[in-house]
Amino acid sequence: MGAPRRRSKVYRLVSVQPLTPLMEGPPDPNTEDKKSKKESHDITSRKRLNNLKLMLGVLACPLSPVSAQAEQTTHFSIKDSPIEASSARYILHQYLAATGCLKPKKKEVKSRYIAGSLKMVYDESATESGCFVLWQMSPDMWLVDMVVGRCKVVAGSNGGVVWRHMPWLGPHAARGPPRPLRRIIQGLDPKGTARVFENAHCIGEKRIGDDDCFVLKVSMNMGVLNAEVIRHVLYGYFSQRSGLIVYIEDSHLTRVQTLGIDTVYWETTIGSTIEDYREIDGTLIAHQGRTVATVFRFGKGSGNEIRTRMVEKWRIDDVVFDVPGLSIDCFIPPAEILGVSK
Repeated sequence: MGAPRRRSKVYRLVSVQPLTPLMEGPPDPNTEDKKSKKESHDITSRKRLNNLKLMLGVLACPLSPVSAQAEQTTHFSIKDSPIEASSARYILHQYLAATGCLKPKKKEVKSRYIAGSLKMVYDESATESGCFVLWQMSPDMWLVDMVVGRCKVVAGSNGGVVWRHMPWLGPHAARGPPRPLRRIIQGLDPKGTARVFENAHCIGEKRIGDDDCFVLKVSMNMGVLNAEVIRHVLYGYFSQRSGLIVYIEDSHLTRVQTLGIDTVYWETTIGSTIEDYREIDGTLIAHQGRTVATVFRFGKGSGNEIRTRMVEKWRIDDVVFDVPGLSIDCFIPPAEILGVSK
């Protein structure tokens, strides 16, 4: 490398600007008002994005606490089962009959496509609208694509692993065994719903709106619970009048522990009203509903206790059974989940 060249002197003519007089007195209110509005807008935008993240994290793609069981057996012995279990089986049988799934020569649905729209409300003020599409081949093999506000969420299960992708988290796998999407058991798949409640117990009766309902309860298996998930329970409310499921509620308690920080607990309760059943190819499918979620954070490390409420109103716009071209290849997780680099 050669020696650096000597810089030649360059003279430039610089015009001297006179100093402007120093401003005295109060600032220009118009300028300050614009600055204040911009800062307020930035704070509002950040808050709105954080609210949207929380809403999507809770409402977009929650899972059932249990996996769908095998198809119901034709013969069921009442003698060998507790009265709570046998009552639940009878209620599920009535539910399948009410939805049209037990009709003679009823064609088996191998897959389904569902499109819907929704509106999410956070703290009764911030509102976001969106839509979703859902593909399913079995209760544990599904894919949902949702757009709300400016965010897109994708989640799925290939029957072996459940995963989801959010813009601020990237793709990640869910803990535990494969489970149905909670949105599917909101009256969209009667047979899948019955399989979720296959091992449920009837714990009593309760009135929901104008319906007297039987209440079925199913819980996450103790062997599946881990250090983070303490409890996950699902309740299904089946109308005594129509036999249809009209409400589901689940309670989810998790523990978040970070090294050097006190443990924080999150309790999420989600209740969904299910209504507007319409017949699609001989099967009754719910076409709208309302979901209310409450998130309660508590623990020494969480500061003051925080309780957040959010609401989702959803509507089903299109339902197609036996989707042409849909195969198991459509449910392959992202490469990051499988640990394979493209």
